[in-house]
Amino acid sequence: MSIEIGEQAPDFKLSNQHGEQISLSDFKGKKPVVLVFYPLSFSGICTGELCEIRDNFGMFESQKAELLAISVDSKYVQAKFAEQENYEFSVLADFWPHGATAKAYGVFLEDAGIATRATFVIDKEGILVAKFVTAPGAPRSFADYKKALELV
Repeated sequence: MSIEIGEQAPDFKLSNQHGEQISLSDFKGKKPVVLVFYPLSFSGICTGELCEIRDNFGMFESQKAELLAISVDSKYVQAKFAEQENYEFSVLADFWPHGATAKAYGVFLEDAGIATRATFVIDKEGILVAKFVTAPGAPRSFADYKKALELV
């Protein structure tokens, strides 16, 4: 079951593309966080979505929001993906236990072994203020990010 607006977002600890451990609680009281779950690194729609974020990253920076992209790929895959696409934001590996963070947020697709496309915008206090979810083959609208960031 997915978390709902107004609820406390589940904490997690995942490795980013540099092997650093990142937790949601690292940002509590400091800055809002945008979690971007995506099915798989190097896939067409996922790459396109994250490159659109990369190319418009100033929108997140102007809101002082931490952007964390998350898939079930390993930190080694995430490192290559982030390097190839020049992502300056953290790309996290929800690799083991497989999809545990996606499961905590209610966006893991058991039959496929991946997360669906889902975005969660969390305020400085760790409360979910916005979310939008699409199916794996349906890209998110970038305009939804702008609307959601206005809430933090």
